[in-house]
Amino acid sequence: MQQEYDDRNRDLIVGIDDTLVHRDRAGISPFDSVVQGGDAVWEGLRLHGGRIFKLSEHLARLRRSAQALAFAEVPPDEWVIERIRAVLAANEMTDDVHIRLTLTRGVKVTSGMDPRLNRSGPTLIVLAEFKSPVYDDSGISLVTSSVRRHRPDSLDPKIHHNNLLTSILAKVEANVAGADDALMLDDDGFVAETNATHVFHVKDDVVRTSTTRACPEGITRETILEVCEASGISTKVGDFSLTEVYNADEVFVTGTMGGVTPVLSVDGRSIGPGRPGPYVAKLVAGYASRTASEGTPVA
Repeated sequence: MQQEYDDRNRDLIVGIDDTLVHRDRAGISPFDSVVQGGDAVWEGLRLHGGRIFKLSEHLARLRRSAQALAFAEVPPDEWVIERIRAVLAANEMTDDVHIRLTLTRGVKVTSGMDPRLNRSGPTLIVLAEFKSPVYDDSGISLVTSSVRRHRPDSLDPKIHHNNLLTSILAKVEANVAGADDALMLDDDGFVAETNATHVFHVKDDVVRTSTTRACPEGITRETILEVCEASGISTKVGDFSLTEVYNADEVFVTGTMGGVTPVLSVDGRSIGPGRPGPYVAKLVAGYASRTASEGTPVA
């Protein structure tokens, strides 16, 4: 699974604070914290029919992450939404769009890690691309990575930060192994998530997923649990081993970038009959219904 260039994005307009600029002329200062040390937080949003699904939840997570990193200033939600609207309008976007919000600590007066060197406020980057769901809805393969997710006392996964090297290293392993993505474990050896998505598995008519001890509090993950509850599907949140995943009836992954995607194999083991199962089909439909009918109008 590899994302491809979409020619619709050739002349994208990008938002950097109050400025709208062509993608080829967009620039971030070499003194910006995101360049200096990955010192930034981010959110991935998806535009459905002119609306962004669970926008307020995404912005709340952005704010919590910035607060945890002791940002001196966080712009109000109203201003962030205004900048999103400006970028979407400049690109004439209404649907089939993924938006990457990045909020950095801002520009430093001189190079260094000390946050006291940041004296000009944060930088907001709004990158909206025409981008269909990135995973093959017929199913993907996973391979377990040797790279573990951080412990909460090392780098708390509740902070949606820009230090993504563990995910990148895991993805490198998946690429080398010829798998679509990497399955990542926590420090105790339980399943955490993939390099880019949350993981669910189905066994004995119960939809199961990991706790958020070693993975972010996913908004798509939360929505799938809500869809299960509304549909009368039993769920369980807990610690699950690789053996339980290998022996599941179905496995699927969730995320804003790709929605709900079935997993056909993990570490060379076929999952169930090796094809998408009935629970995935129900949850794909339930998720699509929610995103098609709910959200904040922005375009």
